[in-house]
Amino acid sequence: MKRNELRLPLPCVAALLCCARAVAAPSALPADVPEALRAPAGANLVLAVHASGTQIYVCKAADDDKFQWTLKAPDAQLRDAHGAVVGHHFAGPSWKYKDGSEITGKAVAHVDSPDPTAAAWLLVNVVSHAGSGLFERVTTVQRLHTHGGAAPPAAGCDAAKAGREARIPYTADYYFYAP
Repeated sequence: MKRNELRLPLPCVAALLCCARAVAAPSALPADVPEALRAPAGANLVLAVHASGTQIYVCKAADDDKFQWTLKAPDAQLRDAHGAVVGHHFAGPSWKYKDGSEITGKAVAHVDSPDPTAAAWLLVNVVSHAGSGLFERVTTVQRLHTHGGAAPPAAGCDAAKAGREARIPYTADYYFYAP
């Protein structure tokens, strides 16, 4: 072995490759988008990222006085195809890119994830912009390929737990479109 050369056992290499793929951002238009979540005609993909973080839920009373977990906010890092952090996803729902541009959206369609433990796939229309940069022309966002992030079981939310938060780990692919 040469000086300064590092050799890892095969299981370690396999684990590193697995993790590298897990944070890699999607590199092309997704082929498995349900019809209800398709980007509008004429929209062009401007950014595809992979997010990892948590969906934050709060236990609170619903309109029928039953308690349920309600989404408070996401908290996730956005990573590019090389795994570098390029932005943040947070309450709004909002996304802020590394150049300071920011968008806030409103979900207009959802489809249940194929995985029942995962948050729904979404189509989001942008309702406000801030700053100038990559996001200043973005009009539509897709959230696809979610893993984790679904609300905790309802049985874990009752009057004694009102106000408590639950942070559920999740990952997803986000696609940002502009005309």
